Amino acid sequence: MKKLLIATNNPHKLEEYREILADLPLTITSLAEEGIDLDPEETGATFVANAILKAEAFAQASHLLTLADDSGLEVDALNGEPGVYSARYEDTAKDDHTGRYQLVLDKLIAKNVPWAERTGRFRCVVALATQAGLIGTAEGAVEGYIAYEPKGQNGFGYDPIFYFPEFDQTLAEVPATQKHTVSHRGRAARTAIPLIEAYLRE
Repeated sequence: MKKLLIATNNPHKLEEYREILADLPLTITSLAEEGIDLDPEETGATFVANAILKAEAFAQASHLLTLADDSGLEVDALNGEPGVYSARYEDTAKDDHTGRYQLVLDKLIAKNVPWAERTGRFRCVVALATQAGLIGTAEGAVEGYIAYEPKGQNGFGYDPIFYFPEFDQTLAEVPATQKHTVSHRGRAARTAIPLIEAYLRE
């Protein structure tokens, strides 16, 4: 059975992709399982550029069909910030999730942004590549509001401050399986499934 490498060191992302892509006739593998220690610099100015950069780099390193993504939070009242810098917002440490979402909250407080204008979205671009090059990209997004305070213990990243009206909760307050049905990553991954299936038919 062919392998699909999920090119992330984030265990939460890896688990999410494993669940979403579980029905594909592939063995889903990880960087750790393949013994790959690579951290390509994300120099792209867009989610698309960074996703492609990572997918191609890890496909070259692994010689496997590779899925990589780039994703982040876009807050309208902050002119789209943190955007492509979501994982390294204003020099916050890579594992400082609380510091990053608190920075967003502090900026909205400083600007006195009312609820109706606290709109934003999670956006994700998935790229698929092999050693021969790029296969294609897929995108997903979920619209919501930036809460006044963090709530919930599930999820990761900015989930505790992302209020999803349909659930009347933040994405950190709902079970992972429920989050996957609407998440930007889930939507992007499901959109990428036909690309993977077409590759497998070749």
